[in-house]
Amino acid sequence: MERHQISPINWSQETYIKALNKAARAHQGQKMAGSEIPYLMHLNLVSREVIAALSIETENDGNLAIQCAILHDTIEDTNTTFEEIKTEFGESVANGVLALTKDESLAKHLQMTDSLQRIKEQPREIWMVKLADRITNLQAPPNYWTQDKIIRYREEGIQIYEALQDASLFLASRLAKLIEDYKAFIK
Repeated sequence: MERHQISPINWSQETYIKALNKAARAHQGQKMAGSEIPYLMHLNLVSREVIAALSIETENDGNLAIQCAILHDTIEDTNTTFEEIKTEFGESVANGVLALTKDESLAKHLQMTDSLQRIKEQPREIWMVKLADRITNLQAPPNYWTQDKIIRYREEGIQIYEALQDASLFLASRLAKLIEDYKAFIK
């Protein structure tokens, strides 16, 4: 039997499972926008994008990236608090999740710039999560979106790419392709 060289895994399955269990409880009953698909699917897709990048870019802290990928919407979309994340997952994860959380006290047109500024103050693993999140979200837009909303969403994708592309060549190239492909939805 031939043995294959296995690259070192820079994250633990136990950490992944712990974060996934927390997210499943926090997002219980939530659905992906415009569908009947459980919201946990989105979190799983974001974490899979991050895992794919980690398999190539092994110098990253995989546990930080994966936990933040799975938990990235808990403060924003559930009643989970920063303190709760900090207690269960540590300060680095809590700070990452908080940076990935929109500040809804700001006007909508200022939220992305603010979010990107806060993300850039975090380790690059948090940048990776934001790239992966937008990759996952740049699928066919819901049929109820206006053309203006579709155009703005693509422009936000470009803004994210330009701000965070240095975090991961793998994720940046995936996002760039999807931004280009998203033009098909603009009439």
